[in-house]
Amino acid sequence: MEQQKPKKKKIRSYPILVISAFYALIFCVMLGYISVYAYNNRQVLMNNSYNTRQQILLNQNLRGSILSRNGDVLAYSETDANGKDARVYPYGKEFAHVVGYSTNGKAGIEALANYYLINTSIDLPDKVALDTQGSKYPGDMCITTLDVNLQEVAYNALSARKGAVVVTNPKTGEILAMVSKPDFDPNTIQSDWESLLADKSPDAKLLNRATQGMYPPGSTFKIITTLAYLKQHPKDYTNYKFSCNGRFQAEGESIQCFHGEVHGSVDLTKSFAESCNSSFANIGVSLDRKVFSETINQLLFNQELPIDILYAKSSAKVDQSTSVGDVMQLSIGQGATSVSPMHMNMITCAIANEGVLMKPYLVDSIKSVDGKTVKNYEPDSYKRLMTALEADTIKGMMKEVVESGTASKLKGLSYTAAGKTGSAEFTNTTTDSHAWFTGFAPAEDPEICVTIIVENAGSGGSFAVPIAKRIFDAYFGVE
Repeated sequence: MEQQKPKKKKIRSYPILVISAFYALIFCVMLGYISVYAYNNRQVLMNNSYNTRQQILLNQNLRGSILSRNGDVLAYSETDANGKDARVYPYGKEFAHVVGYSTNGKAGIEALANYYLINTSIDLPDKVALDTQGSKYPGDMCITTLDVNLQEVAYNALSARKGAVVVTNPKTGEILAMVSKPDFDPNTIQSDWESLLADKSPDAKLLNRATQGMYPPGSTFKIITTLAYLKQHPKDYTNYKFSCNGRFQAEGESIQCFHGEVHGSVDLTKSFAESCNSSFANIGVSLDRKVFSETINQLLFNQELPIDILYAKSSAKVDQSTSVGDVMQLSIGQGATSVSPMHMNMITCAIANEGVLMKPYLVDSIKSVDGKTVKNYEPDSYKRLMTALEADTIKGMMKEVVESGTASKLKGLSYTAAGKTGSAEFTNTTTDSHAWFTGFAPAEDPEICVTIIVENAGSGGSFAVPIAKRIFDAYFGVE
């Protein structure tokens, strides 16, 4: 009898193959995601303080220079006889906050452009030549939007006072100057670091007040209150009338005009030009809370700002539960409201640019030392903050501030200007106030936008407007 062959056992491998293929697919997807993420966020990953590749690159490359828009050197690195690299800031304190520093962490443009400054884009033959000399490769250069002349004028005009100045081009978003005081010397930041950190005074020298300083906006906030009123009364806002006797009262709460001034009969434009607190408190309580809140949020309060250096978020809130007293305070930029000079400058730029905010930027381009362009930065429209008609209406009121209101020191010059002043009280006494100005020139076709705050100086018209005039004069070449 023929012996029967044993049957081969069927290998049940199909489920294993499916599971293996599934996990292989997941692995490939994860690998692809990590690769794309690493490429898209290469600057963030490189700038991480835990990334040792930064030090590897600095051992190989000499940190690149930072230049002004006109080629002035704002920061460069040099190597001493012992082979130790040192960062040099030729303008010292003048550009302290905006250019920043690259030791004990990084700040300002030093942080913003760090990825490029520690990399090099020179050609291979140049690298070989430097290798034979035992020299480091030169890092790429950062060409900024900053104007040395405007920066120096703003810095000197602020003098010994605390405060900040922001100067921009409203049509492009270029930041032309940014000053913050008190300041520090970036050339000695390493040796001064511990004392700067230990300083418990209100000076806060490392704080960039232009972007991180939070201030009550005072009467500059009347721009926002006016915009809300225009939205609620698009066709009849010219009919607004108010009789100012120096004080406004509602539901047991009261607000008085600055120094108790009596403005008499005012319309909306005159209320704005003469900065009548009583009239604007009246406007505030008449506004629909939802319209007021939407306007505030539309102008980027309580949210992220489109700027790449460190900043603080501005705050202003109103809803159905907000008391009448708080609404009155909000309407004139007091109470819990806070804003940075940079944010107020953005709002002003949008008015100057027919309602459209261009994204503010500090870096114009990245170039190698042999002149090759590594990266260009172009003007970028961020968002429409108001209609062109609303912007034009407020622009007209800002012109009137100069012609017949609180910024009359800018009247009758070789150029036309428009703006809004502010005297922001920061204690319970009316004698303690910050001086504000935000505005632009020429009024008909704005090229430059200036925002200024001078801490504890008093009236914006008396202290901030003269600083704006010096900056405008410098820009237009007025002797």
